[in-house]
Amino acid sequence: MSDTVVMKKKEAGPAQLVITLFAISAICAVLLGLVNSITMGPIEVATQAKTEAAMEAVLPADAYEPVEYTGGDSKVTAVYKAGDAGYVVQVAPSGFGGVLDVMVGVNADGTCSGVSIISHSETSGLGANATKEDFRNQFVGKSNVAVTKDGGEIAALTGATITSRAVCDGVNAAITAVGTLG
Repeated sequence: MSDTVVMKKKEAGPAQLVITLFAISAICAVLLGLVNSITMGPIEVATQAKTEAAMEAVLPADAYEPVEYTGGDSKVTAVYKAGDAGYVVQVAPSGFGGVLDVMVGVNADGTCSGVSIISHSETSGLGANATKEDFRNQFVGKSNVAVTKDGGEIAALTGATITSRAVCDGVNAAITAVGTLG
């Protein structure tokens, strides 16, 4: 009879497992950093283009000059002078799904000239309907807005009252911010 030699596979020790996990993590981190550096520029360009398009949509002007906002409302993220027409204010009110990025045009007479939702994370088919023109047009010409449930004139989106209130809050914050600029 022949003798068969059976070799047992050596199991990896804790140190080898830690080194392997570290190597995998390091490779993933390097790849994520590389992807981030490649996509950062195009994302910034796309975001800027979307912001400029929103400014043009809410209050057309030849140029938009940044204005320093020193008021205390943290929802106001940027203010721009739109020539003699008024101001364009970028606000970030909290909605149901998170913070909305909203551009609000404010006429020289202190009324809303338009609303544009730049970005949001609201529920698709409900709060996402805030981007629709029918909803946004309700704000035009108004200087103080609230949903009908709160005694105002804005018809809330069905199933998305929190989002509707957030947009109202953003519009009111923009109008108030312009009022402080004098």
